[in-house]
Amino acid sequence: MKSSPAHTVDDDAHLRLRRLRSLAWVLDNSIPLPGGFRIGLDAIIGLVPGIGDVMGAVFSLFILNEARLLGAPRSVLLRMAGNILIETVIGAIPVVGDLFDAGFKANARNIALLDRYQLDPVGSTRSSRWFVAGFTLSLLLLVAAIVALPILVVVAIVRAF
Repeated sequence: MKSSPAHTVDDDAHLRLRRLRSLAWVLDNSIPLPGGFRIGLDAIIGLVPGIGDVMGAVFSLFILNEARLLGAPRSVLLRMAGNILIETVIGAIPVVGDLFDAGFKANARNIALLDRYQLDPVGSTRSSRWFVAGFTLSLLLLVAAIVALPILVVVAIVRAF
């Protein structure tokens, strides 16, 4: 009798990626709507005020952690985390956030990033670094604007008197 060959790391990674793709599909695209649009359980869960967006983020963080275990570089992981952050923060806004959550599909985006990394590690890492740098700069500018706005208002009020 022939014995079957042992599973390799590549086989395990392939199986893990397949499971992650399935999970992302269930979370983002598993429910067909009229007109050809699809939503997933993440959009449905997100309708529950408060806890829904947190639960969606937990599922998304599972995918992020699996990507880490698969060896995705820090720049790709940060980009994936940015997608989760965007979907969670904007998704928390009543009504508008729910519509955004249904359309943004962070899990599908993150699986696409992971697939791209598997196909082109160098290019994926490079583009993710640029994205993370731009995203970080945008957040810093937003924080600076939030801090500067009240100061400018106070200065304008003081000058008016």
